Amino acid sequence: AGKEFTFIEQLTLRDLRQRVFTSMKVTINDVAKYAGVSIKTVSRVTNNEPSVKQATVDKVNEAIKALNYQPNLAARNLAGTKSYAIGFIYDNPNAYYIIDMQNGILAACKDKGYELVIHPCNAKSETICDELTALVKYSRLAGLVLTPPLSEDPKVLKALTEIDANYVRIIAGEKDNDQNGLTILVNDKFGAVEITQHLIDLGHKHIAFLSGDLHHESTKERLLGFKQALTINGLKLNENYIIEGKYSFESGVDGANKLIKLKHRPTAIVACNDEIAAGALFAARLAGLDIPVDLSIVGFEDSPFSRQTWPKLTTVHQPNEKIAQIATELLIANRREQKIEQFKVFTPEPVIR
Repeated sequence: AGKEFTFIEQLTLRDLRQRVFTSMKVTINDVAKYAGVSIKTVSRVTNNEPSVKQATVDKVNEAIKALNYQPNLAARNLAGTKSYAIGFIYDNPNAYYIIDMQNGILAACKDKGYELVIHPCNAKSETICDELTALVKYSRLAGLVLTPPLSEDPKVLKALTEIDANYVRIIAGEKDNDQNGLTILVNDKFGAVEITQHLIDLGHKHIAFLSGDLHHESTKERLLGFKQALTINGLKLNENYIIEGKYSFESGVDGANKLIKLKHRPTAIVACNDEIAAGALFAARLAGLDIPVDLSIVGFEDSPFSRQTWPKLTTVHQPNEKIAQIATELLIANRREQKIEQFKVFTPEPVIR
């Protein structure tokens, strides 16, 4: 071992390149030697730490590229007190939402030198708080990205705060009344007002609402926006047109069937997300309704569901991938004790089709 150490210290440029094309693993020592800097400097660059001169960063990155160096996450975590893994915590049946969020978090992690740990869970579980605190402790996570409904659960937030966990919440709302640390706000109410107003502008006066899961704040905010748009335009709310459901295709089918069977059925439907809207469209077509002549249907989120139906759905664009990326960047910046904004607000916008 002593001889190998001496050999590494005396590596020439030719020797370093030779190691790349052999089975010998390139180490951080090799990168430091190639770049002519200290091992600590290489570590600071790979961890995207601030206060490193750009010329030095370029030099180290050139060495990393030339040697095809791959940092070892496990070794980094074991070598010191810092962790380089971000946890993505979710309980959401919407596969497209999860994929978008995952891609956004991954983009930020790769850019900042972190890895991603994905942890699906049951938000209604009686042991959810113990589950998440154990995950943080034993997986040595640098931080958590919390999505609804977990990000909106006071018990979960209290448990994580008590163990001094670093987390960022993605929640529905215009402002953060609770002031629970890092927060990404999505103004779902505004999006719902705008999409309902679009239907009203088309001449609709009898508009229904197909709800998602009520334990999601996004459902409450979207319903609130729907009602607000009716009020602004002097339209009376018909309680029979508000159908509770879940964020699923089947729920859209069931909800639309209930509305279609009404003696005085609505002329338009606002669905709480695109999957529900696609289910409603399916049910309406089976009932022999011409869409949009007999019934207009709009969705929310601008997921692939809105583009895979015929006709394609007017919806509300919600940039989930970008939201997740920004949330993760805030989380990592907070971990590094950089000066950051405590919250950011995203405003969904209608996509007319």
